[in-house]
Amino acid sequence: MVRRQLGRTGFAVAPIALGTTKLGRNTDVKYSASFALPSAQEVAALFESALKLGVNLIDTAPAYGDSEERLGALVVNHRAEIMLCTKAGERYVNGRSVFDFSAAAIVASVEASLRRLRTDHIDILLLHSDGRDVEILTQTDALGALARLKQSGKARAVGISAKTNAGIIEAARSCDIVMAPFSQKETALADALAAVHDNGLGVVAIKGLFSGHLRARPAIEFVLNQPFIDALAIGTLNPAHLEAAVEIAENLRGRG
Repeated sequence: MVRRQLGRTGFAVAPIALGTTKLGRNTDVKYSASFALPSAQEVAALFESALKLGVNLIDTAPAYGDSEERLGALVVNHRAEIMLCTKAGERYVNGRSVFDFSAAAIVASVEASLRRLRTDHIDILLLHSDGRDVEILTQTDALGALARLKQSGKARAVGISAKTNAGIIEAARSCDIVMAPFSQKETALADALAAVHDNGLGVVAIKGLFSGHLRARPAIEFVLNQPFIDALAIGTLNPAHLEAAVEIAENLRGRG
């Protein structure tokens, strides 16, 4: 795949990223069909397929159950080949999400993620918003924690996994990257994403297949042909599905 510049970060990423919610969590999710958690062998096969296909951005989070820990066993031998994106601010505990955007919680979350992922730095560290994007960015000390983690080298780029137009616009003041839902069925954030991308932020789309409710080819083409989308994270357990997504991205007639 031809890689795209991720905003002003200096990172070059494949337009298809691997989302890893399904590696560690199968409860309280919105996918169109239920699924069993994969075996260690299945996780390894998916990871190896991603590497062979040129997928270099791997998206995870503490809120994705055991995803970070399962990835860590594979990341340790391939760290230079991939870019790791994880999040802070949300944990999934006893069947429910727990949010804490205090500086202490953000730092503790990142330290735990580093241990689970068996690495000394996170390439992309995002605040895992609960929907209160602007409040998180302006009324908590989460951004200060991100800045200190970036200064220390434990995070290379920082941002927010946002849910609102106002939050995306606010992120342009202090963030490097924004992640947000965007698809044929969910275009409400398009103008805000375009505006911050023009301002130099990297933009990673999620839920491009609307949690499995859209047909893959037109859905992926629609998202990746938008000039303000740098990459689309696809959540799958099937290497063949990942390969098909990569093929669609490679054959785009629009932006390469």
